[in-house]
Amino acid sequence: MGTALVQGAITSGVVKAGDVVGTDVIPAAMENFKKMTGAGTTSEIAEVIKASDVILLCTKPHDSLAALSDFKRGDDKLLISIVAGVKIADLEKSTPGSVRVIRTMPNTPALVGKGAAAYCVGGRCVEGDEATVASLLESVGLAVKVTERLMDAVTGLSGSGPAYVYLMIEAMADGGVMAGLPRADAVKLAAQTVSGAAEMVLQTGDHPAKLKDMVASPGGTTIAGLSILEGRNVRSALIDAVMAARARSVELGKGGA
Repeated sequence: MGTALVQGAITSGVVKAGDVVGTDVIPAAMENFKKMTGAGTTSEIAEVIKASDVILLCTKPHDSLAALSDFKRGDDKLLISIVAGVKIADLEKSTPGSVRVIRTMPNTPALVGKGAAAYCVGGRCVEGDEATVASLLESVGLAVKVTERLMDAVTGLSGSGPAYVYLMIEAMADGGVMAGLPRADAVKLAAQTVSGAAEMVLQTGDHPAKLKDMVASPGGTTIAGLSILEGRNVRSALIDAVMAARARSVELGKGGA
């Protein structure tokens, strides 16, 4: 995810590759970051902090606070965290008072410029910090500002949501194959259908239920299919999936393994 955000920011001109340096405890991941972004790399977190005005924290939740130990008193830095569950207060407690913190939750479609992200701003932030984060996130898609109490909900919805959609695309394609379509054609049609439907929601601003009803004519094929989805509780299953992912985000923020 860190690579996707940096790649998007460089491609859109928000930053230059020569002004970025990254690190990772996994050498292969660090090499991939360098290959995908054209940015520099180092094996030391301290070097990244020293060389940067803005630091993007992209660790696993249980590694996040330890990764902040190289900050020094007086470091005037903006720390942007994409770590699931870890609160701004915990990040601030683990850094000097001169470090400003913004918490974000992007998602993997940022890799293709179609990300959906939310962010919330810490109390130490100054004028310009929010604009910096917004420009970074908007370089790879949509960004919305929320209060921190909603960040776990964002994690359950848009953070984890692409996986739910991939499952639906796979299942729809399977249905197409069962009905006689070649696999490659079925996948393309299913994926484009999801993409097009999503774009309709975003461009029209209409409620999804209204757009659904526009497709479902009386006694037609669509309503026959919808009746199956309602009968199998697909709507409830998706709601439960979002809530389960939200609960896991809360757990991770409390130090859950």
